Amino acid sequence: MKFQLHHFSLLWICFFCSKEKDRLNLWSYFLSPFSPQHPSCLFFQYNTQLGPPYHILVDTNFINFSIKAKLDLVQSMMDCLYAKCIPCITDCVMAEIEKLGQKYRVALRIAKDPRFDRLPCTHKGTYADDCLVQRVTQHKCYIVATVDRDLKRRIRKIPGVPIMYLSNHRYNIERMPDDYGAPRF
Repeated sequence: MKFQLHHFSLLWICFFCSKEKDRLNLWSYFLSPFSPQHPSCLFFQYNTQLGPPYHILVDTNFINFSIKAKLDLVQSMMDCLYAKCIPCITDCVMAEIEKLGQKYRVALRIAKDPRFDRLPCTHKGTYADDCLVQRVTQHKCYIVATVDRDLKRRIRKIPGVPIMYLSNHRYNIERMPDDYGAPRF
């Protein structure tokens, strides 16, 4: 653990405290900010809530890049994970696709596919990246499908959330256990 200079001085004071109660208070001060609480579904950084059928949160740019690569979303997801996949799309992502206009009408038609689960949003604002990060933080049962570097960087900080991305005209997945059928290249 990385302590700042004043933490070391407080640590020495903690060892030389005469009262046991003061010593325990100082130790709780040290341990509380440095011991993050992880959900019980995580086991050695792998999420035990993930399993077939996989629920995959789809981002706007993932749909657009899939269209450019001429890939069928649902079939390509199943080819990647070797199991049934249920693509999920939030209201914020749908609003983002609708805002893109007539140029992205194919992406909008794909997003309105009945095979997609529509997830309602209860928060204010329509920024899709914040919506996806918030949903994945609350519920660890999703895989996030995105090509956006900033969103990938934010999601990598959340333990136990795999990321699906597009490379070489096929879908790949990172941070997924071998037991769950993740292909290794």
